[in-house]
Amino acid sequence: MNCLVIDDNKIARTTMRQLVSQVPDLAYAGEASDATEAASLLLKGGIDLLLLDIEMPGLSGIDLVRNLGEKRPLIIFTTSKKEYAAEAFDLNVVDYLVKPVTPLRFRQAIEKAREWQQASQLESSTAPEGFLFIREANTVKRLEVAEILYAEAMGDFVKLHTAQKYHIIHNTLKAVEERLPASLFLRVHRSYVVQVGKIDAIRDGALVINQTSVPVADAYRAQLNRRLRIL
Repeated sequence: MNCLVIDDNKIARTTMRQLVSQVPDLAYAGEASDATEAASLLLKGGIDLLLLDIEMPGLSGIDLVRNLGEKRPLIIFTTSKKEYAAEAFDLNVVDYLVKPVTPLRFRQAIEKAREWQQASQLESSTAPEGFLFIREANTVKRLEVAEILYAEAMGDFVKLHTAQKYHIIHNTLKAVEERLPASLFLRVHRSYVVQVGKIDAIRDGALVINQTSVPVADAYRAQLNRRLRIL
């Protein structure tokens, strides 16, 4: 796992480099003193993990994570301030380390990052008709694709509805749609992707799935009708 250290404090960067050197199979890929320099290094690729300070001149660590988008490395915040923890975890980061960071606490965070990386790799290699691994809060869970009735966009989150409950994940509906098999699922609205085989009825121009009404946008109606083969 290749990690990049981002911190405006030179002593803090040196400390992180020493901690990295004590963990097997964790490679120190470089360092940056601010978010702008870090962004340039990230463009070169090959970074799996960011050890990221929060309070830095110019762009903060939290702002950097927001700007990186979905295709970003794993994030572990390393900061002297505790008050950013709630905001940081809302960004779906691996861990939040408060300085001074002990070797034990650092290794625990790295192990958690390895688990996240392994889960992501397993998800990528999974046949789409089988199951997905989703990250919900601080837990990675297995979800059977067949159980998903429909996916609903909610700002920066997506709600995956099943017959019993729903799961909220931090992602875009477009990214979720790309992970779901097109043979089973169909976009019917800018905010909804449904499993066609779970549609119970069409009433007043909307779909009925598990006693819930799902809207259909005019732009998707013709494609839906072709898939349903209405007689």
